Amino acid sequence: MTAARSVHLAVVGPTAAGKSAVALAAAQALGDVEIVSVDSMQVYRGMDIGTAKPDASERAAVPHHLLDLAEPWEDFSVARFQQSAREALAGIEARGRRALLVGGTGLYFQAVVDGLQLPAEDRRLRDELDTQAEAPDGLAALYDELAALDPVAAARIDPGNRRRIVRALEVTRAGGRPFSSSGPGLFRENGETALPVRIAGLWMTRAAGARRIAQRFAAMEEGGLVEEVRRLAAHPRGLSRTARQAIGYKEVLDHLEGVVPTLEEGLERAVGRTRALARRQRMWFRRDPRIVWLGVEENPLATLPALLATWNP
Repeated sequence: MTAARSVHLAVVGPTAAGKSAVALAAAQALGDVEIVSVDSMQVYRGMDIGTAKPDASERAAVPHHLLDLAEPWEDFSVARFQQSAREALAGIEARGRRALLVGGTGLYFQAVVDGLQLPAEDRRLRDELDTQAEAPDGLAALYDELAALDPVAAARIDPGNRRRIVRALEVTRAGGRPFSSSGPGLFRENGETALPVRIAGLWMTRAAGARRIAQRFAAMEEGGLVEEVRRLAAHPRGLSRTARQAIGYKEVLDHLEGVVPTLEEGLERAVGRTRALARRQRMWFRRDPRIVWLGVEENPLATLPALLATWNP
């Protein structure tokens, strides 16, 4: 008998809140779970340091899924992630185990737990929009167009997030209906999910989050982030437009290509972008009434007893 109807688990929240460490400790304590990454950049092979990807020892301790799905020169979509997640979950259930979803990419998370019906893709239109975005003030013009066509979607997307702006306009133009009507960010009134799952969120003050983000980038620099980016950029096929926008990678690339004079300035910009990302993640997940929130102080692992009690009342 399989555990096809088992209730899975999830840890979500803003970046640098300690989700991965807490999830690994919870998985080891529970013994019957496998970790499923819900991170839009950990899917890329070779992008390890800058995405805080679990290392070899952590993967050996607990099985991990949805890491290293694509080459850095490939564009990656939420639809591809959704399909990969379904396959991973089916395998976990067939083994009579539970999944522990871990990550902060809200749209990817909802694609899995809510089974979002994703709008179709129009690659030719997307390429046209991408070309427009490369022109001076092109991205700003596209954002203004999105704000006029779909103000709800524009309000949810950062004006500097080229990938999301292009995708939203692609769907709106091609489908003839607002991107915001496709479902992301909306939750069922009865609180149900398509995937049986108990969701916990890690929350910390903005000041604590800012400290942890700065510490993370200092550790990444010391751990070889610049060398990792240099190696990826040296590959004949380089980085895709999606991978190139990853926080930390973009700023180091800007420095290596002479756009940003010093590495220190590049990393400061990366810290600023990460703080902005954390704000958007808090706003996204805060709207989900199904999440049980746990406060994080300096040591995220201190939440482990409360987390396990939440999952095993």
